[in-house]
Amino acid sequence: MIKTVISINDVSKSFDKQKVLKDVNLQIPEGKIIGLIGPSGAGKSTIIKIILGMEVPDSGMTLIFDKKMPNRKLLGQIGYMAQTDALYEQLTGRENLKFYADMKGLSKEEALIQVKHVAQVVDLENDLDKRASGYSGGMKRRLSLAIALLGFNRVLILDEPTVGVDPALRKQIWSELQKLRDEGKTILVTTHVMSEAELTDEVALLLGGEIIADDTPNNLKQAYQVDSVEEVFLKAEAQQ
Repeated sequence: MIKTVISINDVSKSFDKQKVLKDVNLQIPEGKIIGLIGPSGAGKSTIIKIILGMEVPDSGMTLIFDKKMPNRKLLGQIGYMAQTDALYEQLTGRENLKFYADMKGLSKEEALIQVKHVAQVVDLENDLDKRASGYSGGMKRRLSLAIALLGFNRVLILDEPTVGVDPALRKQIWSELQKLRDEGKTILVTTHVMSEAELTDEVALLLGGEIIADDTPNNLKQAYQVDSVEEVFLKAEAQQ
């Protein structure tokens, strides 16, 4: 039986009378990469903040491992990458990674091993001893992703992790995510890059605060009789 790790039930949210989410339901199973796809402003980041307990829904409920967030015990098992980089600008990339490794409770030996590995994944090995303040926007995103990958996470929640990343590195990052999935990790990824949806196990299409489709990429393409998830989105949008 497949276990549900993240459960989003009838979640609605408004800001200043503008309805951002409308009765959203989504069940995220263990050991899968789930893509939350939609244009900027569709409500993807709001869903993530509600899942993590950073925002309170107007109605509905979200659970991680059947527990409401925020939950301190669970936070140590979740790797989170926000859309806005949370870096210490005056520290080097290595010092940022070591700080967050300590926050995750890694031993010095574990931290050394993991810092080296995540730096390789995001191609920052040669820049670790530069201050984060001197990093380009794309390098800061890569460092933020490296931080999210630290620790012994059971869940990864990544908000637009490949923004500003070149195609070759994007491929490398997705290869790492698929490897983590194969190890049993549960991964929720938001993106507005439709081609990345092809790399997920299941994809939920979000438009105007509503989930308009939710299935495997292949099933969606077959159902809408098109050749790409982007075409699925366009066809589903036209039917709204």
